[in-house]
Amino acid sequence: MNDWFEDERFWVQYAPIMFDAPRWAEAPAVAEGILKLVGDGRKPQDLRILDAGCGLGRIAVELAACGAQVTGVDLIKPFLDAAADAAFAEGVSIEWVQADLRHFVRPAAFDIAVNMYTSFGYCKTVEEDAQILRNIAQSLKPNGCFILEMLGREIAVRDFTAGEWFERAGYTVLTDFSVEGAWEGLRSHWQLYTKEGLKADHTFVQRLYAATELRQLMLSAGFRSVEIYGDFDRSSYNERARTMILAARK
Repeated sequence: MNDWFEDERFWVQYAPIMFDAPRWAEAPAVAEGILKLVGDGRKPQDLRILDAGCGLGRIAVELAACGAQVTGVDLIKPFLDAAADAAFAEGVSIEWVQADLRHFVRPAAFDIAVNMYTSFGYCKTVEEDAQILRNIAQSLKPNGCFILEMLGREIAVRDFTAGEWFERAGYTVLTDFSVEGAWEGLRSHWQLYTKEGLKADHTFVQRLYAATELRQLMLSAGFRSVEIYGDFDRSSYNERARTMILAARK
């Protein structure tokens, strides 16, 4: 039985909901934040960047537009096709690879790796998540940097809501959320409605990591240091954090 995140139908159906106009609009600022956070003085033209879990290519395209050599890896072929279209429209050249991050390794090939927008924690086991981190560490050159941005357990607890509804992309979207175990995961139930009735119904669980827990997992995966921030401006990961960002150095 395949894992939920291997279902192309889910991603194609829910992409307009998850990646709406504001998500696309924020991409240039995210790409700029990534480059500033790495902060090693090199020009983007001198960097080879791996976008691990690149999705529709929002961030990969912007990094390429800055001049970096970018490789985008994702499991979902329709996403990669759409990403290639976006790159063509922006006039940038990007290598697109369809692969499972649990298996993709390109030893010492990249200066930077990124995983954005809570695209981590999909696997059923912590060991599978750890394997992804090991693969990314192996794919980085010595002194390379991996930047991961996701919903931390602390923020999930702080901002928890049992559900909501909103209008987006021509749908009425109903969501409800519940906690798995002792906050080990967040179960999300999404329903999409039109005037004709229910069009999609999907439930998935994503693993939640505390910041220090994920830092230890990264160190065990082969990174020599891990810094934790609450935004791309290096602000503290505290009660006011907008998101959880980890910058791991090999």
